[in-house]
Amino acid sequence: MDAKRLAFPDGSFDVVVAQYVITTVPDPEATLDEFARVLRPGGEIVLVSRIGAEAGLRRAFEQWFAPVTRPLGWRLEFPWARYARWAERSHDVRVVERRPMPPFGHFSLVRFAKAGAAAVQSDRYAAHAGG
Repeated sequence: MDAKRLAFPDGSFDVVVAQYVITTVPDPEATLDEFARVLRPGGEIVLVSRIGAEAGLRRAFEQWFAPVTRPLGWRLEFPWARYARWAERSHDVRVVERRPMPPFGHFSLVRFAKAGAAAVQSDRYAAHAGG
């Protein structure tokens, strides 16, 4: 299935999990848009993804190593700012967590939440409380 044209109706999932996907697809922002589309209000997008270093020795190494990794689909030039710009632009999605993964932080766990979480949690509480 094409990641930027998923064959699911809007709001089909509580959680969308994509490990090692975003930096390998041809249009990462369109793929993230599609993940948000199929996500229910209050749901989460959970990524494990490559986030390029923005400065320092690791950035220099990544730039040097890029010709080897590009054929593998790893975009080492994919910085955090690109994820942040996407979340700001999408208006109904916000960053919940960004955590570098061991051992070297080359990959990160990133969580986005779709607006509507408070309403969904309130409805669940009311239903559970008999309201």
